[in-house]
Amino acid sequence: MNYNWNWAMLFQSTGVDNTTYLHWVLLGIEWLLLITLVSWSIALILGSVLGIMRTLPNKTARAIGTGYVTIFRNVPLLIQLFIWFYVIPNFLPAPIKAWWMNDLSVGTTAFLSASIGLGLFTAARVCEQVRTGIEAIPKGQINAGYAMGFTTPQLYRHVILPQSFRMILPPLSSELTNCVKNTSVASLVGVSELIAQMKTISEYTQNTIEIYTYVTLIFISVNICLILFMNFLEKRFQIPGLIAEGGK
Repeated sequence: MNYNWNWAMLFQSTGVDNTTYLHWVLLGIEWLLLITLVSWSIALILGSVLGIMRTLPNKTARAIGTGYVTIFRNVPLLIQLFIWFYVIPNFLPAPIKAWWMNDLSVGTTAFLSASIGLGLFTAARVCEQVRTGIEAIPKGQINAGYAMGFTTPQLYRHVILPQSFRMILPPLSSELTNCVKNTSVASLVGVSELIAQMKTISEYTQNTIEIYTYVTLIFISVNICLILFMNFLEKRFQIPGLIAEGGK
C-alpha cells in the first residue's frame, strides 16, 4: 500500500488563519462536550419526569409517558435531528421564528437543533431506566409509606426516588456514553464537532488513518473518564444490601 504515514500531522499548519490541525480537533472536542452537556441535561431532566409519569396511578400521565417513549424510541436519531433543524423552525411563532432565522447564526441554530434533538431522543431511553428503577422498589415499602400517611409526591420524594436513582446509576452510565457517541450525528446538520473536523482534516491532509485513530482515542478517553466518574458516584451513593458492594 502506497500510503504516506504522518502521525505529526496535527501540528502542521492548516493554511487558514495560522492555525494547526490540532486547533481544529480541539474545537471539535469543545463542541462535542458542549452538545453532550446540553443534551444530557435535557435527557436527564425530561427523562426523569417521564419515567415518574409512567409509574403514577394517573392513567393520563402514564399514557403521555408511554406515548413519548413509543414515538422517540422508534424514530431514528438522524431523522429527528433533520426534523428539528429543517422542519420545526418553520412552525415556530412569528417572533421566535424571526429570531431563529435572522438573528442566530447557522452554527448556533445547528448546535441548538442537535442538542435538543439528541436530548429528546436520549430522554426516552432515560425514561425507561427511571421507570425500571422505580418499579424495582419493593411494594412493601410503598404500601408502608402510604400507611404512614405519605402522599404520593412525598412518597416519591422521600422513599422511591432516592433509592431508584441509586440503583439505575450503572445503566445511566451507558446512556451517558451513548449520548457522547451520538454527538457524531450532529455533524450532518452542520455542527463543527469532532467528527466534522475529522472529515475535514482527512480531506485536507489525506492522512485518513492517523486522524481516524486520534479521534477514536479521544472518544475512548472521554467515555472512560465519564465511566470512572459514574463508578465513583455509584460507590459513593450505593445502598448496602440493595446494591452489591465491590461487585460482590
